[in-house]
Amino acid sequence: MKISENLFQKYNVAVPRYTSYPPATSFHMGFNGDDFIEQIKLSNSAEPQNISVYIHIPFCTQRCHFCGCNTALSQSEDRIKRYIDAVIAEISHVAQFVDKKRLVTQVSWGGGTPNSIDLNYVREIMTALRSEFNFSDYAEIAMECSPAYLDFEDVDVLHQMGFNRISLGIQDFHQEVLDAINRRAPKHDVGEMLNYMKAKGFKGLNLDLVYGLPLQTLASFRENIQQIIELKPDRIATFSYAHIPWFNAAQKLLDKYAFPTPDEKLEMLVYAINELTANGYEVIGMDHFALRDDELAIAKQNGNLHRNFQGYNTKKTTGQVYAFGASGISQLNGCFAQNIKQYDTYIEAIEAGNLAIERGYVLSNEDTIIRDTINQIMCNGALDIEQMAAKFNCSVEDFLNITKFNTSKINTLMEDEFVELTDNKLTVTPEGMLIVRNVAVAFDPNFVSVTNKYSTTI
Repeated sequence: MKISENLFQKYNVAVPRYTSYPPATSFHMGFNGDDFIEQIKLSNSAEPQNISVYIHIPFCTQRCHFCGCNTALSQSEDRIKRYIDAVIAEISHVAQFVDKKRLVTQVSWGGGTPNSIDLNYVREIMTALRSEFNFSDYAEIAMECSPAYLDFEDVDVLHQMGFNRISLGIQDFHQEVLDAINRRAPKHDVGEMLNYMKAKGFKGLNLDLVYGLPLQTLASFRENIQQIIELKPDRIATFSYAHIPWFNAAQKLLDKYAFPTPDEKLEMLVYAINELTANGYEVIGMDHFALRDDELAIAKQNGNLHRNFQGYNTKKTTGQVYAFGASGISQLNGCFAQNIKQYDTYIEAIEAGNLAIERGYVLSNEDTIIRDTINQIMCNGALDIEQMAAKFNCSVEDFLNITKFNTSKINTLMEDEFVELTDNKLTVTPEGMLIVRNVAVAFDPNFVSVTNKYSTTI
């Protein structure tokens, strides 16, 4: 795959990332714990029947200055213990409304830095989950880990608990870049760690890189890509760094450093795409790659790829998401529900016997149609309009009225051979998948271009 930088730049505009539809900017404070309980009950008769669980651990040993996640510097053991107990209490509270016949097919741990806390706390939460829910025998149990705090013995312990997938946040292999963003280097050789995890039976091993970081150059980023190709993880994520110090105050500390220019960032992305696809990787969505024999690549080829706030997954392991911990976002068939972001306020709400819902959104039937349409485009790069209309028992005319889609919205994309549309069947080309957000927005009737609301495509 060879991408033209000039053509790519043409579509470098601000549109939603569509991790959800409606985007999280639509969540509102009028949604509370009682609303969530009602939606949990309704979720028992909705699809998918599978259950996905997200556990948020906000604690970090040190704060990376580029990071925009909901994090807190590590606290006293007493405070961490209170948080873990609150998560377990929340699990118990929610589980009483979930049909016990439903199976957990996915557990994802994110943060923060989940592996920065004592793994005995991880064991406590996993024990609570297994006592409240029934697990499928093919459940994917994954953790985002910082390689700075990961020992080989930790991998053994996680394996014993049932974990079978790990994602390592590398971000960059150069010490000067890591120093600039206040991030520790891996504790052990990354190649040795990957080989050890593979030998233990871990699958879908992922490495994260970020492009556009301070002190990165075209030459240094190319070295990152070549090094990651040599390591050959199952999956790779290449995230674009967004410098928004007006929103993320910690990023102000990076202003003293030189950043790659927008043109250099584009060249970094194009280089990554061309090199990775030339070396056995399939493009998965906007910024992810997977080896062609990985289950994500196979799911994409078969039209069975899905996506949620935790990333890309297969329809086999996809479930309605029940999130636990501060800032966690549940994604049920009929709603989104987000927990309180401040972990201490979250603890107080749970200790008082309440749920910790801060805001949410109940989807209308029209929202659901648009959500499934956008998800199908974002994940699988194809949409059969007649088939989607039939799924929701509406006519093609009704579908077009709901999405406000017309061909004029994608004429330029078709001229540039990013999209094909024949007999109400839309296909996104492999090159078009790299700007798939620009395709999906054509089916979003509520999109309004607003400065500083959405990130640009690149």
